[in-house]
Amino acid sequence: MDNAALIQEVTKKANVWLNGDYDAETKKGVKNLLDNPDKTDLIEAFYKDLEFGTGGLRGIMGVGTNRMNIYTVGSATQGLANYLKKQFKNQQIKVAIGHDCRNNSRLFAETAANVFSSNGIKVYLFESLRPTPEMSFAIRELGCQSGIILTASHNPKEYNGYKAYWNDGGQLIPPHDTNVIDEVEAIKSIDDVKFEGNKDLIQIIGKDIDAKYIKRILGLSLSPEAIKHNADMKIVYTPIHGTGVMLIPDTLKAFGFKNVIDVPEQYVISGDFPTVVSPNPEEPAAMKMAVDKAKSVDADIVLASDPDADRVGSAVKNDKGEWMLLNGNQTGMILTYYLLRRWKELGKLKGKEFVVKTIVTTELIKKIADKANVPCFDVYTGFKWIADVIRKQEGKMQYIGGGEESYGYLPEDFVRDKDAVSTCTMLAEVAAWAKDNGMTMYELLCAIYAEYGFSLNKGISVVKKGKAGAEEIKQMMTNYRNNPPKEIGGSPVVSFKDYNSLIEKDKDGKEIKLDMPVTSNVLQFFTADGSKISIRPSGTEPKIKFYVEVLGEMKSAKDFEAASAAANKKIDAVKVSFGL
Repeated sequence: MDNAALIQEVTKKANVWLNGDYDAETKKGVKNLLDNPDKTDLIEAFYKDLEFGTGGLRGIMGVGTNRMNIYTVGSATQGLANYLKKQFKNQQIKVAIGHDCRNNSRLFAETAANVFSSNGIKVYLFESLRPTPEMSFAIRELGCQSGIILTASHNPKEYNGYKAYWNDGGQLIPPHDTNVIDEVEAIKSIDDVKFEGNKDLIQIIGKDIDAKYIKRILGLSLSPEAIKHNADMKIVYTPIHGTGVMLIPDTLKAFGFKNVIDVPEQYVISGDFPTVVSPNPEEPAAMKMAVDKAKSVDADIVLASDPDADRVGSAVKNDKGEWMLLNGNQTGMILTYYLLRRWKELGKLKGKEFVVKTIVTTELIKKIADKANVPCFDVYTGFKWIADVIRKQEGKMQYIGGGEESYGYLPEDFVRDKDAVSTCTMLAEVAAWAKDNGMTMYELLCAIYAEYGFSLNKGISVVKKGKAGAEEIKQMMTNYRNNPPKEIGGSPVVSFKDYNSLIEKDKDGKEIKLDMPVTSNVLQFFTADGSKISIRPSGTEPKIKFYVEVLGEMKSAKDFEAASAAANKKIDAVKVSFGL
């Protein structure tokens, strides 16, 4: 479609909004776009419909079909309501609704509550912002068939989003994800959406669920004596302007930690995230204020949560007294080690327990589990797949913990999404336990590396924007799939996994069937020196992602820097192999 035809098409769609049953403020925004001689913003707002993907909605806020607003949220909710009514006939359907700190999140949550209730669905709406994992908890606690959270996680402030969950408290997986997408796409007009709410079907919840949730988290504690001995341990915590402030400080105090130190500027609840460019604990810049505070008070550990409090960031002091950020793999490794060790010491391991990690997460977690004789399940990227394993094993095996490299962990089974509330609290307990055993968190990390082997993980994203970029990414995946490299970083490739065909091939071409629930566009290469390279297109951004893990040698804490330097050289060689 040429530019003139595109402008004609988007103008037609914009006029539907200008003349349809939309509110005055929305119509004013549409008119401004139409009147602007520069049609760039008009095109961006209307050139397509904001897609309800397998994870829900996510987009820039504003007027238009390709924007997050009450109408796109309303249409998504009507589609989900229609599907729920088909799935759960002749019963009172119940949903839980939560939201984060973002601009318009409360408005979108109330819009969704009105649509659900006008469809005869009982709604439990949180009174104000709450962490995503607490909404997952509420679904299970209140016996809901579904739930939604209004959040764009750690995206920039211009974004908002809508994540849908099923009755187990996990995000939608097949067949429900694609079936809901079909129902949402069947909504062709806002006239199909029931916006007039039924107040009798909307129940406000809050403190009662908070108390039950915190009580369940308290039950996770494995080292209460260590906490008593180190109750005054200095913990710096930042919610980075988000929902974690509602529960994490209180949960830490409920555990027995008496010295939780805030970062006042970042305790301010704001969808503008005034102190950071990106409210993402994976970014060193987002952690800077907390680390600076830790330096000034000589803290023991830094903890951080992202705006919807599902991801966790952490920082610890090394052997030189310098603060270093833990990455998601290291956090998952430390927690898995601690949980398995304490479960064994307390006699809780009965031979029917398991842990979970995603396929792009460090293999050291599997080594830790193997040594403890505990099965480790590998799943696709995304916490919904960890939730799926927990659901499938319910009544057969006991879940201990699981996580992914992207700063998400879940140390309990009463929530079915990554949980910064429980994870922050358990990390604080690990720090207290380590201190009780004469170790810092850094020394504990080094001890794990010394026992199980050193590894370094690096995520590399290559941005390819637009239609041409999408085609280039598709071609790159085809090339890697059809012509897999024989050598990476100077080491021969010994096996190759293609999750699109669910086949693993060794260096001799022998094929093994991969045991996964569905196919996925992911490739993995394993080399003779133990390196693992995973490649997949991003599901939400115009990127192709490379996840690199290389191994190294480390016998004690003093070897950490040398092992890191050697591993970084290996990663550089891998990047050269892929032209990165």
